[in-house]
Amino acid sequence: MANKKSKTSFFCTTCGYQSAKWMGKCPACNEWETMREAPDENDSENDHKTPEMILTISELGNETRPLPLSQIDESEQPRQETGIGEFDRVLGGGVVTGSVVLVGGDPGIGKSTLLLQILDRLSTPKSTTLYVSGEESPGQSKMRSQRMGIDNDNLYFLSASSCEEIIKHFRKLKPKALVIDSIQTCHSPEVKSPPGSTSQVRQTAAHLVKIAKLTNTPTFIIGHVTKDGAIAGPKLLEHMVDTVLYFESDTQYPYRILRAVKNRFGSTNEIGVFEMTGRGLIGVDSPSSIFLNERPISLAGSLVSATIEGSRPILTEIQALVSSAVSGGIPRRTTLGIDRNRAALMIAIMEKRLRLDFSGKDIFLNIVGGLKVIEPAIDLALIAAILSSHLDQSIPTTTLVIGEVGLTGEIRRVNMIDQRLSEALKFGFKKIIVPKGNLSTQNTAKSNLKEIATLQELAASLFS
Repeated sequence: MANKKSKTSFFCTTCGYQSAKWMGKCPACNEWETMREAPDENDSENDHKTPEMILTISELGNETRPLPLSQIDESEQPRQETGIGEFDRVLGGGVVTGSVVLVGGDPGIGKSTLLLQILDRLSTPKSTTLYVSGEESPGQSKMRSQRMGIDNDNLYFLSASSCEEIIKHFRKLKPKALVIDSIQTCHSPEVKSPPGSTSQVRQTAAHLVKIAKLTNTPTFIIGHVTKDGAIAGPKLLEHMVDTVLYFESDTQYPYRILRAVKNRFGSTNEIGVFEMTGRGLIGVDSPSSIFLNERPISLAGSLVSATIEGSRPILTEIQALVSSAVSGGIPRRTTLGIDRNRAALMIAIMEKRLRLDFSGKDIFLNIVGGLKVIEPAIDLALIAAILSSHLDQSIPTTTLVIGEVGLTGEIRRVNMIDQRLSEALKFGFKKIIVPKGNLSTQNTAKSNLKEIATLQELAASLFS
């Protein structure tokens, strides 16, 4: 009997998309020449290694059994603080025992640096930690740790990419925390596809999740990102883990924004703000101060608004530039840190309600410092910045603007007004423009408030 012909498939090395045939351009991420050939993962030749791997993992801990809800002890999942306040804030108060955290972000943004710092804080003589890297040699990691001032004999480093080798050393060392850098470099013998393929990422992630749950070991997994900023590989990867964290800022900025987009043990609204230094990432206790420290004085197109990230108010500078478009060309609408569709909506409202003509104008909008703001409470500030640049008239530096704008030009209320006003008063803002009826309960702030109900009242309130 003739041997069965081995089937092959193709996968994208950037995003993990799979196809039965080769294509020059990946239809998922639109990258060229990224499709690579891989043997079919259902090939029966792979089946003989599966029982051995499952047995090895099951030996790490006891299997669970069903329990009535009333008998489940919440203390079985305690939190452990890492000592890095901004990171603990994003996680909801600390690392949960047995949780799996997926960290994504652009190359060089600080993923490995942050997790190395966390393991250093968690390492004690009674609780060792393990950093597994499939991308760096031990010598490279030593150089990185020396540069950051880390010299901890309880922090172990392993240069490996085989899932079998990682499990073998994990059983010997029994670490209290584990870092995998990165999931795209790991491979399992059960799957014949090369590292980084969809099947390999799925299989190795499944093993790591089971190890974390069986041994109650908090596990941090670093994931590569695609050109669009999403974590490369199957979307199933984000469903398998407990928490997904993203670094948002550009590497050109010294500040890094860490945001949770999924968290089974806490809120996804909190962000962590870090500053990249020669000794690693340092948490910023007062983000408002760093976003306002280089604000220009008496220049048109710049003003400050107050946004809420989780439970924390942050003052951020909004800049606008309105200039004449190239004759005969299509006017440009460029945004950084602001939703492009939201900005286009505000421009359309200005044209309709304020009778302004931007058909021959290029408009550029920017949130200073690399912060991304999506809440509608900055609508009024966007319009005020555009109006200031269009009229070439500066807004007093002690003026702050808060408010959501409706399609008819009405100014709508915003939530958590007390927290926003407290932060504004702390930084010395004397005039705060707010929606009418959105008054604070703080008597000290009422004398500084200027209420407006419609967009037509904005100009008089800004420049008076």
